Amino acid sequence: MSGAPDRYTVISADCHAGADLLDYRPYLEKRHHEEFDAWAASYVNPYEDLLADTADRNWNSQRRLAELEADGIVAEVLFPNTIPPFFPKASLMAQPPTAAEYEMRWAGLQAHNRWLADFCADAPGRRAGVVQILLNDVDAAVKEIRRTRRAGLTGGILLPGVPPGSAVPELYSAAYDPIWAVCDELDVPVNHHGGSASPPLGDEPAARAVFMVETTWFSHRALWHLVFGGAFRRHPGLKLVLTEQGSGWIPGVLDMLDYYHGRLVAASATAEAKFGAGLAEAMGKGPSEVWRDNCFVGASFMRPHEVPLRDRIGLDKIMWGSDYPHDEGTTPYSREGLRIAYAGLPREEVAAMVGGNAARVYGFDLSLLDPVAAKCGPLVTEIAEPLTEIPPQATSPAFARGGSVRVW
Repeated sequence: MSGAPDRYTVISADCHAGADLLDYRPYLEKRHHEEFDAWAASYVNPYEDLLADTADRNWNSQRRLAELEADGIVAEVLFPNTIPPFFPKASLMAQPPTAAEYEMRWAGLQAHNRWLADFCADAPGRRAGVVQILLNDVDAAVKEIRRTRRAGLTGGILLPGVPPGSAVPELYSAAYDPIWAVCDELDVPVNHHGGSASPPLGDEPAARAVFMVETTWFSHRALWHLVFGGAFRRHPGLKLVLTEQGSGWIPGVLDMLDYYHGRLVAASATAEAKFGAGLAEAMGKGPSEVWRDNCFVGASFMRPHEVPLRDRIGLDKIMWGSDYPHDEGTTPYSREGLRIAYAGLPREEVAAMVGGNAARVYGFDLSLLDPVAAKCGPLVTEIAEPLTEIPPQATSPAFARGGSVRVW
């Protein structure tokens, strides 16, 4: 069991960071500086939170450490947040680039990866940076995965979404085997973050509502694409992490996938069997077995209605996250967020979900983190106490009363 005798070692498996716009310039190859200057001079940032006086939480290392420690968190997995060079908006939500856009977008993501390596090195052992890649050029992606692993980025890769109609192959395609192979070889987790796979819908009120309803479903698609595509048969050490997509949906979706798998590969004739020729040999293990052996969930601000499903999801699979510095995150009320979800559970279960599992998946050294947690980690007795009053300023869905948002 990790942590000090009376405190939890909390690792947030879902945080976000990035450089301020102009601070990416030194991380670009010099041949792109002139184009960057022209692009940056005309770029208008569309995000209010990246224009506010709190925006520096994305890149101010000391402020970030102080705020996370005050919130009881000692380490974090870092997904992107700010605008990388040559992108119209945050890369996490961007569509796959066209052939004409690819060169400059790729240069921008590589600049982010170089910045991120320095940002992680500024807090040794406490930040696992997630590497950004593009799927347009698989060989270039493989080369970048190797380079960034050598550079000390331990958060794995961010698997881009492939919405219907994209200019790149679907995620089940064997074209991506070199990426799965290098991730298996180097023990690099493949992260797929919520919101990154939705098709463009526009910005009308109805479109925004439809996005909220559909976005997690589009993100879930990566699971069944890789399962039915056989990625885990060909690369048995591959690790897939599904982050900020909820967690309550997992048991039901696995049941559904197992059902279709059984019907498609059944020895006796079924209505679906005509579609399943060759599937059993191509994919290997069934969906639930793949989940058991290869998959994890970044269950950001896990909600009370999801917690009773933890045994069906897998206690060794669940990794809590605060989503710092987003408005929907739990900061500065992460202790309350942990209480509303985990009060009354056995200590060893809580310890696994709030830090132990993330340490194992992302390679955090608990002997380094436990002494920090001994000073600022939440007390075991504190988290055991049920939350009776929600902080009035809390904006996170962790504190939403009733409902079952994003559990499917």
